[in-house]
Amino acid sequence: MIGTRGVPARYGGFETAIEEIGSRLVAAGHEVRVYCRGAESPQGEYKGMRLVHLPAVRHKALETLSHTTLSVAHLLFRRTDVALVFNAANAPLLPLIKLARIPVATHVDGLEWKRAKWNGTGRRYYLAAERLAVRWSRQIIADAVAIQHYYRDRYGAPSVMIPYGAPIQDDCDAGLLAREGYQVGEFHLVVARFEPENHVDLIVEGYTRSSAKLPLVVVGSAPYAEEYSRRISALAEKDERVRLVGGVWDQDLLDALYAGCASYLHGHSVGGTNPSLLRAMGAGAPVVAFDVVFNHEVLGDSGVFFAGPDDLAAAVEAAEASPSHARERGDSGRERARTHYTWDDVAARYERLCHDLKAGA
Repeated sequence: MIGTRGVPARYGGFETAIEEIGSRLVAAGHEVRVYCRGAESPQGEYKGMRLVHLPAVRHKALETLSHTTLSVAHLLFRRTDVALVFNAANAPLLPLIKLARIPVATHVDGLEWKRAKWNGTGRRYYLAAERLAVRWSRQIIADAVAIQHYYRDRYGAPSVMIPYGAPIQDDCDAGLLAREGYQVGEFHLVVARFEPENHVDLIVEGYTRSSAKLPLVVVGSAPYAEEYSRRISALAEKDERVRLVGGVWDQDLLDALYAGCASYLHGHSVGGTNPSLLRAMGAGAPVVAFDVVFNHEVLGDSGVFFAGPDDLAAAVEAAEASPSHARERGDSGRERARTHYTWDDVAARYERLCHDLKAGA
């Protein structure tokens, strides 16, 4: 498994997927090697997965590709039956894997070229990388039906759809919340990186327009978007109900926040199946999501959707006016996650894909 920060998962959806899928493949009797970024010892093990730690250039435009270059170089001298490459940005390195006669599938993620952090050069690179991934991968992995349609319509390329899984929480740790100053059902929640396509500013602005009585807790930070972060801070400073708490790295606390919120406000717009959305659904959080096809696909009838600040304000007020109805939506979302987004099923689909790749299907 190549192209991510690796495991243990401390950052994003790719890393969580590798941890959940890789550990299950190990349990099924497979040998799994994961390439990780960092200065730890070159070799190690985690949940049965063999880890290879290699460095990367610390720059937003170079970090991924520099690390994957070293990973592929390492891979070429240590044969494997199948390579799973995550992130279409790594596509220029696929010919080396093919030359080594290693079957390769690429998980292309969402529409990365639409992210505001990339300038014209960055966007052109990502669009070119999509084309290369289609040309040089034996199989494309999409995590949403809408992503499948995008690759079919734009490139005429078939793909296999394998979503992420959702951790299921049937209970909320009210004691942990209380120790941190929160009460169950007494706050609204946002968990997102501060990037324009995640619409944190729109959510904060919409909330400040509302007559909500419960505070808005905003979990997140801005690794590369200082100006955007300042905009969010400026909006929050005008309303004492908004609490910017930064990153929360205690997973137990984050789980409790998802499970205990009055509503979860989700602004992501350019990804496929979003892991934060699945985590909120699995925790039974009543979700109010940005009105894009990806979010409709995941939420189905369990979501309420917004397109602008006034819609968001109305949705927050409605959640407070009828908490029982909001809780019913949350329960419906959790059952949808339990039915459609299980890690056991996801791992089984990856296992079948790997068998097909090795067999040349």
